[in-house]
Amino acid sequence: MESQNQGIDVFKKATFGAGCFWCVEAVFQQVEGIVSVESGYTGGKVKNPTYREVCSGLTGHAEVAQITYNPEVVDFEHLLEIFWKTHDPTTLNKQGADVGTQYRSAIFYHDNEQKEIAEKYKEKLDSAGFFDDPIVTEISPLKEYYKAEDYHQNYYNQNSQQPYCSYVVRPKVEKVKRLFADRLKEQTK
Repeated sequence: MESQNQGIDVFKKATFGAGCFWCVEAVFQQVEGIVSVESGYTGGKVKNPTYREVCSGLTGHAEVAQITYNPEVVDFEHLLEIFWKTHDPTTLNKQGADVGTQYRSAIFYHDNEQKEIAEKYKEKLDSAGFFDDPIVTEISPLKEYYKAEDYHQNYYNQNSQQPYCSYVVRPKVEKVKRLFADRLKEQTK
């Protein structure tokens, strides 16, 4: 029984908002070293929000993916690289046709090390002019996190033929496969 628990204490969490959480979840599920990805809400003031409440834009919450990862396989900086390259961090409260504060670009850090890495990475990208416009990504501490309803979990894998998945999520999954082929889980290559 003890061997099953080896390494569990080394897992870390990262929480990213980059538009619809179905997209973020699907992108990070592909990456080697990711143990799990869960869709949820954070960054607002309403306790235990529902999807309908978050979609109203009145809760202050963002749709996010909370990623559990093995830092011995993939580090936080590599997760940030994938985050920056798989959404547009220069559009305020908007990703494609999804508009509202719930779709904002955000990094909700779990500790000071993540905060420092995220801030330095953002500054480096901005000063290098990596994007045509300045990065508007929010970098805030993770306070309360709420898991989204069960039907949002593993959404793309269970609904890949749904129109939103076909036209919005799939291109992001294909992009991560193209850009990060050397960092993918074997079964997703």
